[in-house]
Amino acid sequence: MRSSAAGGATQKRRAWSAFRHRDYRLLWFGLLISVAGSQMQNIAINWQTYELTGSALALGGLGLTRLIPIVFFSLVGGVVADTRNRRKVMVVTQSIMMLSAFVLATVTFLGLVNVWWIYGVGFVNAGAAAFDLPSRQSLTPNLVPREDLTNAITLSSMVFQIATILGPGIAGVLIARHGVGLIYWINGLSYIALIGAIILMRTPTPAQLKASEANVKTMLEGLRFVFKERTIFSTMLLDFFATFFSGANTLLPIFAADILKVGAQGFGILAAAESAGSVITGFIVSLYGDIKAKGMVLLAAVAVYGAATICFGLSNVFYASIFFLMIVGASDTVSAILRSTIRQLLTPDYIRGRMTSINMIFFMGGPQLGELEAGIAAAILTAPIAVALGGAATIVLVGLTAWKVPALRNYR
Repeated sequence: MRSSAAGGATQKRRAWSAFRHRDYRLLWFGLLISVAGSQMQNIAINWQTYELTGSALALGGLGLTRLIPIVFFSLVGGVVADTRNRRKVMVVTQSIMMLSAFVLATVTFLGLVNVWWIYGVGFVNAGAAAFDLPSRQSLTPNLVPREDLTNAITLSSMVFQIATILGPGIAGVLIARHGVGLIYWINGLSYIALIGAIILMRTPTPAQLKASEANVKTMLEGLRFVFKERTIFSTMLLDFFATFFSGANTLLPIFAADILKVGAQGFGILAAAESAGSVITGFIVSLYGDIKAKGMVLLAAVAVYGAATICFGLSNVFYASIFFLMIVGASDTVSAILRSTIRQLLTPDYIRGRMTSINMIFFMGGPQLGELEAGIAAAILTAPIAVALGGAATIVLVGLTAWKVPALRNYR
């Protein structure tokens, strides 16, 4: 009995070890509120775009407007994360995103909104994210010791998935009853939670390099590091192409409205289903602890991700579609945790912001280009065929990666 109790206590400590650290708790709960608001806004934007245009191509255009700033600014954002105080950078970027939400709320309330306003806000938010994300992801290793880093990454993944469950579910109900304008006001207010959490932190997060070293040479140093570390680079490529081919989220309004015929509330449920699978899986991974055969498990998870995407694309039953999206979320969470852990452990702190900014081009560029690709493919082939073919391409990609990159396949 005593041994069993001790084992349970150890497991509990392992599952929540990162929460022992005050500033990490502040970051986690601030993110939970802020990201829930952002997910509500993403759902509202997708729904409003399709409502205004009725066009799959217009939905695909959302991805393009978010991609352009990432391509142009993310490398600079990585240098900023390594040469400036990361917390101060986040206060500025979060404030910009808060103001953009209020702008979209105002033009919607005044009846002035059109698809160009939506694209414009997406552009501004992506530009701010290009500076925010390298600082945010590089901040986490400053808040917890190395032995708690994997747990912190797992819990950070869970906070995004919990917020993605709460956000779309609430957004679906509010859109059906009050329209999209209210969602934008709620999202703007949600940023206050994260900004306040950042201000209350006590952990010093000094710049890793002097501001005078923020130049092209510093940026190129980050690129050389990533391309030299074959294991890190292969995870970035895998992330990019998997999300490029298998991203079905942009087409969810079409599935909800035209194929499954479940309306705005059903749309919210579908949007939350993927995250429900992610949260359950993230909790299991946090209890299980370290995964030894990281490379093989990562590749297997991405293959399951592609297979579940195929099944979702071909499904015309609402509850079956929910189940397949949950499998998509579960497999994506396993691969995301492993990818992030591998990168953070293999990257020294002085260059972590630049590594993250390069990764940002891959992990955000894939979904955004994938949105454009999905919109074009859906317009030509129909949404179900476009999604199913994307899942099949992902499975082929996993096979090629396992064959061509044995360093990843054998990574433990």
